[in-house]
Amino acid sequence: MFKPALIALVLALSAGPALAAPPFKAPRNMYGQPDLSGNWSNASLTPETRAPALGARATFSEQEVRQMEAQAVSEVEQGNQSIDPDQGAPKVGGEIKAGIRPEYAAAGGAVGGYDRGWLEPGSTVMRVRGEPRTSFLTTPDGQPPKRRADAPPPTRFNAEMFRRSADNPETRALGERCILSFGRNAGPPMFPNGFYNNNYKIVQGPDTVAILVEMVHDVRLIRLNGTHRTDGVRPWMGDSVGRWDGDTLVVETINIPMQQAYRGSWRNLKVTERFTRVARDRVHYGFQVEDPTVWDAPWGGEYEFSALNGEIYEYACHEGNYALPGILAGARAEEAEAAAKAAEAAKALDPAKASSKPSKGS
Repeated sequence: MFKPALIALVLALSAGPALAAPPFKAPRNMYGQPDLSGNWSNASLTPETRAPALGARATFSEQEVRQMEAQAVSEVEQGNQSIDPDQGAPKVGGEIKAGIRPEYAAAGGAVGGYDRGWLEPGSTVMRVRGEPRTSFLTTPDGQPPKRRADAPPPTRFNAEMFRRSADNPETRALGERCILSFGRNAGPPMFPNGFYNNNYKIVQGPDTVAILVEMVHDVRLIRLNGTHRTDGVRPWMGDSVGRWDGDTLVVETINIPMQQAYRGSWRNLKVTERFTRVARDRVHYGFQVEDPTVWDAPWGGEYEFSALNGEIYEYACHEGNYALPGILAGARAEEAEAAAKAAEAAKALDPAKASSKPSKGS
């Protein structure tokens, strides 16, 4: 009679090496295309650029991942706690608690801003091919490369809009005007904004791929097998033409408007994106940026969209949004006040020269 250990040994030897799981093959849609359709999210704890202290480290350790993701859970739990009315009213302007993440502090973090209950930046570190990444950019240090010495001055359209006086709506940033999301949700390249609504719906047709960007409910249209426009028009989100390379959708975008400059480049900017379904619930996204007048060589990065467990609803940016009229009205009130003070000062110096009434503004 054979002993159980001997039987187990014989079975193990006869079984041969374990068979590897077959590589994922993207399903096809009704047009025979690799199916990218569905609702996706790129919300993540991983930033676009790497923290300088991490140097050339492209990945986090698993211990660091656990700590970061546990901290995100803790923030949600703290944000959901009830406010004790016996503690008294918050200070004027609100209070930002110690240890709060910088992006939350930038959003207000207290009265008059967004607390944790309003924010959903992502609660997991971005993994690409299973690796927990320290940045979306794949340059050696996770930072954009240095600009050429002869590069034109960088364009920072939106930053300039915040610094300029509120002369009219068009001097304000695109996000304030509900034209496009703040950050680069719509792209290209496409990134989460660090706060909320980092979700997308991909819809495929025989000649066009549409990407609905939840914030600010923009639709990016990618014309398949087309040619770029030559009429000089630079549409929002640029002029995108796509083609299928095996299971990968390759999208080339040029004619990007100045208001959507990326890292100071727009006039000669070309962004090439690659969308590949790599799992039932994952889409790999790679991008390459090039502008020979700004950088010596192309560069880029990658991440993976995850399946969104839910539907995307309308982002009604203007509904109940009084920020823009308030900004403009406040600027007009400041101008009227300044004009009144100037008139009073002139009258005090020489009453005869102060006969004109101060402007009431418009």
